[in-house]
Amino acid sequence: KKLLKQDRTELLMGRWRFPTLSLHGIEGAFSGKGAKTVIPAKVHGKFSLRLVPNQKPKEIERLVTNHIRKKFESLGSPNLLTIEMLHGAVSWVADPKHPNFEAAAAAIETVYGQRPDFTREGGSIPITSAIEDATGMNVLLLPIGACDDMAHSQNEKFNVSNLMNGIKVLGLYLHELGKIGGPKPSSCRCIPLTDEELMVPGAFMKGFKCKCEM
Repeated sequence: KKLLKQDRTELLMGRWRFPTLSLHGIEGAFSGKGAKTVIPAKVHGKFSLRLVPNQKPKEIERLVTNHIRKKFESLGSPNLLTIEMLHGAVSWVADPKHPNFEAAAAAIETVYGQRPDFTREGGSIPITSAIEDATGMNVLLLPIGACDDMAHSQNEKFNVSNLMNGIKVLGLYLHELGKIGGPKPSSCRCIPLTDEELMVPGAFMKGFKCKCEM
C-alpha cells in the first residue's frame, strides 16, 4: 500500500506534529444497499482539525468558515450553507525533560525492560491543558495501550497484559515521583481557598493550584 509520505521522518511528523484535516462522515445521502434516485433535501458533513501550538481555535474557525463559504459561493448554488463548530480546544504540549516525565519513563523501563520513546499524538483531550493551567504543574499522558487497539472504533480492544502491566507502571510511577527532590505539595504553605471561594463554579480546579514546583 502506498503511503502519503515515502520518507519515514516526514511520515511521522505528519502523524505526530503537523495540523490535520479528518473527514468523519456524511449524513442525509442514501448509503444503503441497492440503487435509489432520491435527492436528499439536506446533507450534513462532519470533519475535524487537529491544531498545533500557536493555532487558536477561534481564529482557525474564522479562517475555515470563510474558506468554505467562499468556495460555496463560487458554485452559484441556490442551496443554503450552514457551518457550525461543535467544540474546540487549544493544543497542548509539555516538556518531556521535566522530572515528571523522567519518573514515568523509569517506571515504564522497569516494567517493560525498554526505555520509552517520547512522541506527540493527535487527540481530543482538552482536560490536559485545563489541569495544567489550573495547577501550574507539569502534566503528562501515560499511555499503556497498544498501537493496534483501534481506539474509538467499532472493534476497539485493550489487551489484558497491558492492563496488568499498566497497574505496575502506575504504582512504580508514583514510587519514582517520591524520589524527586525539592518542595512537595505536602509541605506547601500556599493559602488555601475558603469555603465560600470553593463554592464558585470552577473553584474545584483552582483548589489544586499550588505555587510549589516539583
